[in-house]
Amino acid sequence: MSSFILAGIDFSARSDVVARRLIGVTVLVDGVGGRIVETEAYDGEDPASHAYSGPTERNLAMFGPPAHAYVYRSYGIHWCLNFVCMEQGHGAGVLIRALEPVAGLETMRERRGTTDEWLLCSGPGKLCQALGVTRALNGSSLAQPPFELAAAPKGIEVVTGPRIGISKAVDVPWRFGLKGSRYVSKRFP
Repeated sequence: MSSFILAGIDFSARSDVVARRLIGVTVLVDGVGGRIVETEAYDGEDPASHAYSGPTERNLAMFGPPAHAYVYRSYGIHWCLNFVCMEQGHGAGVLIRALEPVAGLETMRERRGTTDEWLLCSGPGKLCQALGVTRALNGSSLAQPPFELAAAPKGIEVVTGPRIGISKAVDVPWRFGLKGSRYVSKRFP
């Protein structure tokens, strides 16, 4: 298995491992972004995953090389950003659910139409709008512009819980968050 290491994370690892390790990592898109405070893991063998039924035109990026973006539209309304992980062909990724906004706040406020920092990136659709993420970034390498990732600081405390907004495998505790963060989309139990 090839190694795809960015921001100190090996993206060829299992999706739940990558999802946990992404907490605290800073992600920027064209200089706009913040610290990842909430993620969800999805695996090709997971019935809640887009990869579960195999490759399609929509989800093909999930089967591509690790450390790339998989961007899809949710409910025909919101873009959602995932980071592809595991070996090529497996079909696994990590949904970036929420960020603590730290860079390009004025741009985020304009894109989101709000000055409330919690409303900027506290959900996958909100953060994509704030960062300007669209389908045009689907399949893009996370190691190249417009993406920039920086390692998490030491001492990050991660909490876990069930994933949100799914109807299958709802009890799988593959939602990860930064303990005590006010920027998560929904509080952890």
